[in-house]
Amino acid sequence: MPKDSDKNITHSESADTETQALTPAALRELAMRRIREGLRSGQQQMTDWQGGPLAVSAVPGAGKSTGMAAAAALAIANNQLHTRRQLVVVTFTRAAAANIKAKIREYLKNLSLPYSGFTVNTLHGLALNIATRHPELSHLSLDTATLVTPTQNHRLIRTCVEQWIAANPRRYQRLLEGRQFDGEETERLRRQSVLRTEVLPNLAMTVIHEAKSSGCLPQDLFTMSEGISEDEYEILTIAAGLYENYQNLLQARDFIDYDDMILAALRVLENEGARQLWQNQVFAVFEDEAQDSSPLQTRLLEILATQSRKGRVVETGKLTNPQFPIMPIPLGWRSLAQFPNLNLVRVGDPNQAINSTFTPADPKYFREFCKDCATENRRVKMYEAGRSSQIIIDAANFVLKWVNSSHLAGSEPPFEEQQIHPVDVGDPQANANPDPVGHGLEIYTPRDIYNTVQLIGLRVIELFAENPESTAAVLVRENRQGEWLGNELNRQYKDKIDVYDVVQQERRSHVPAQILAMLQFLDRPHSPDYLKAALTVLVERRLIPTQDLNTLASLPEQFLYPGPLDPQPQPQPVEQARRYCCSLLRARMELPIYNLISFLALALNYNQAELATADKLAERVAQQNAGNSSMSSVLTVLSDIVSSERFEGVETDDNESLYTQAGKLTIITMHKAKGLDWDYVFLPFLHEQTIPGRLWVPPQVQFLGEFTLAEVARAKIRAGLHKKPIPDVGNAWEQAGYLKTAEEFRLLYVAMTRAKRLLWMSVAQKAPFTWNKPNNLEDKKPCPVLPALKGRFPNSVMHLSAETILGF
Repeated sequence: MPKDSDKNITHSESADTETQALTPAALRELAMRRIREGLRSGQQQMTDWQGGPLAVSAVPGAGKSTGMAAAAALAIANNQLHTRRQLVVVTFTRAAAANIKAKIREYLKNLSLPYSGFTVNTLHGLALNIATRHPELSHLSLDTATLVTPTQNHRLIRTCVEQWIAANPRRYQRLLEGRQFDGEETERLRRQSVLRTEVLPNLAMTVIHEAKSSGCLPQDLFTMSEGISEDEYEILTIAAGLYENYQNLLQARDFIDYDDMILAALRVLENEGARQLWQNQVFAVFEDEAQDSSPLQTRLLEILATQSRKGRVVETGKLTNPQFPIMPIPLGWRSLAQFPNLNLVRVGDPNQAINSTFTPADPKYFREFCKDCATENRRVKMYEAGRSSQIIIDAANFVLKWVNSSHLAGSEPPFEEQQIHPVDVGDPQANANPDPVGHGLEIYTPRDIYNTVQLIGLRVIELFAENPESTAAVLVRENRQGEWLGNELNRQYKDKIDVYDVVQQERRSHVPAQILAMLQFLDRPHSPDYLKAALTVLVERRLIPTQDLNTLASLPEQFLYPGPLDPQPQPQPVEQARRYCCSLLRARMELPIYNLISFLALALNYNQAELATADKLAERVAQQNAGNSSMSSVLTVLSDIVSSERFEGVETDDNESLYTQAGKLTIITMHKAKGLDWDYVFLPFLHEQTIPGRLWVPPQVQFLGEFTLAEVARAKIRAGLHKKPIPDVGNAWEQAGYLKTAEEFRLLYVAMTRAKRLLWMSVAQKAPFTWNKPNNLEDKKPCPVLPALKGRFPNSVMHLSAETILGF
């Protein structure tokens, strides 16, 4: 009798022979079937998409990017897509785009297909591509226009505020008077300063982003304000005037912002010929993180995803202003009936909408899209997730239900009622729903924030000793918490814990600030202040040894060019610093000014992302200084960028791998952690003051009332966009507070669901009132979720020993 192994060999050889006998089409069909079989149920439903609109609601860890990549690859294969008929995948960040692109290419490789039937873009990248291919329609030329990302201190915002004040003396006087005013001159001057530098710039920034990203013109806000009984300050009218000034300044100075990219693309698509060209090229649009889209972005994707028919005009509105296409209010999703030929797959999670209080993102539209698709059986629910241990899933589900039932965020629940479920036995994901480490969920109540650092440090050392290849992260709510925590961990555990502080490593402004410091030194090397600033940069970049820089900078000439009467020889660190500075000064004499930024980037030993950011900075400076390449003009532009603008660095594809390095403790904000996961996640400083916190009125602006103009304006505009009655000031402020509370609880939910095997949570009994002064400790109440979690999971409440409590 043949042995069992002989039977297996015979069966295997028979299968190989049958496979070899298949035609290429049959082989591809077999490969497609294997891809589908390797997915879980919700992902399989995505791959079954045959066209039309589809809503995919996916809980954290459900594998939506894998499902989207598989669905994209199978759509490319089934519809024989190519370079002239492509699937367009849109993601939220460059890192996410790189990730999903790699997954799609891997699936196409398994299908023996070329990589030509799809594109992956961020939304702004897609819009810019459309706009630059049709400059005569978009009125956008990158050769002359300068992209800006202004803060409230930017000269554009300052100028539009000053212009509004000059043109509206009556309304400005009403703001000065506030709720009451006795006419005292010192108080008048104080209020003038507050209005000019804080209140009006903040109002301008909020309204510009909110209205512009929703497709609203300044005139739309004027119209909105006319149709209601305005408040005592006429906030919407003021907002419209500031917005109008901003748009005029952009146009006059040939500046554009990120919303202008979307608007420029929409201008192109208003042209019937250009629109049909793009719609014929785009087979379908797959959108990731759809809950974070703004109405304007949603409109762009709707137009691209609409299948063009000869003789059929897709309504996009009429262009009456060179800057804006006029579109109906509200934008965003309306109904499937209005888009009968829509190949649009939107993937997201309403419970992970964490950007709507500080960006124009509005999860309302994705929720409506999901409900509309559900009525036609076009909604996929991906509620199975393999990321986390069971107890972490239970804790996240409990928080969702508890917050909804507590009504802390008003009558509208912050969360959709969708529970996370573990995957089935035999799920294709490796190590799905892993076993917990320790208790899986551990809740601590340290004495104070310093005791918190000790507890984190000791637990991390223990965990990495048990498994050096594991990953861990501390997620904080504010950058300042992360900076303080990183410094304390490095001080106490420098040789025991390898800390990667994302907050410190990736400050957006460090490249422009460092380049500015070096150029100021090259321009005036004999200035003690500029010399010290340059030496500080060289020390930070570890190009020269740490030493007493004040001594070196006190006598610049003696340091740079020591004479025969100066002490000889100089100490080695001093001599090394001198040689480095002198080499830079020689380069300054030999190189043209327009090459200096790139040279300094290399001299400072920048990494790939920093070099790309420096090149972007050099291009920006060159654009603004066209025809004037003097050192003074370069320094003026750089100074303005450093002091008043969020200059965004260039991300690289490997950023995510840096955040999740094995054996390193990553410190990262809760917002930036979205989309990532670690074996062990630490959530310290969970105080009521922070989560959910509350809208705060700074003391210096309370003369206007117990509200802020910016948040009231945002609430009024959103009510108008949602076709609801425009609320009065009191109700608008209350709605803004509910919006913040709901989003903070969703942010906590996102943070909790980053953990795979251990979720460590703590609330210190004493914490600072403000993290600007972390040493001023006072008693603090816990986030209301923490006591509820302790009651539901009593075995996860960790009791500290006397030695740990006392800090021994």
